[in-house]
Amino acid sequence: MESLLVSTGIVALAEMGDKTQLLSLLLAARYRKPLPIIAGILIATLVNHGFAGAVGGWITEVVGQGLLRWILGLGFIAMGAWMLIPDKLDDAEQPKAAKGAWGVLLTTIAAFFFAEMGDKTQIATVALAARFSTDVLWVVIGTTLGMMLANVPAVLLGERFAHRLPIKLVHRIAAAVFVVLGVLALAGIG
Repeated sequence: MESLLVSTGIVALAEMGDKTQLLSLLLAARYRKPLPIIAGILIATLVNHGFAGAVGGWITEVVGQGLLRWILGLGFIAMGAWMLIPDKLDDAEQPKAAKGAWGVLLTTIAAFFFAEMGDKTQIATVALAARFSTDVLWVVIGTTLGMMLANVPAVLLGERFAHRLPIKLVHRIAAAVFVVLGVLALAGIG
C-alpha cells in the first residue's frame, strides 16, 4: 500500500505545471472533447509508466543493494532539484489537427506518450519501481493514478483551473518529498 500511495502522491505533485499537464490544457482547449483526451492520457501513461516500471524492476536485479541505495538516494535528491526547474511545452510537442473522437484519442495518445518520454514523472516511475521492486505493479498503478489526478481536472476545467494553483509551492513540496526519499534511501531507512 505504501508503494501505491507514495507513487500516487509524488507523481500528482510532480505533474503540476509539468509539460504534460500543459499539453492536457492545450488538447482540451483545442479539441473540446474531454473523454477521448482523458482516455488517451490514460492509455499513453499506462504504456509509458508500464515500461518505466519494468526498467525500474530490472535495475534492482542487475545492481547490488548497496549501489542501488546510492543510485536511488542521489537520484531522488536530483529529482527534487529538477522539480524546481519550470517546465514548458516545446513547439515540436504540440498536437496536430485531428478529426472526430478517434482522431482526438490517437492524437492524445501519441502526443502524451512522446511528451512523457524522459520526463520527470517517467524518471520518477523508474526510481520508484526500483525502490519498491516487489510492488512494481502498484507503483505503475500509483504513478498512473497520480498522472490522472493532475491531468483530468486540467482537461475538464481547462485554463481557469491551471491559473489558480500555486504551482511554485506545489513544486517545492514535491521537491522536498523527493529529497526526503533520497535522504532516507541514503540512510538505508524505508
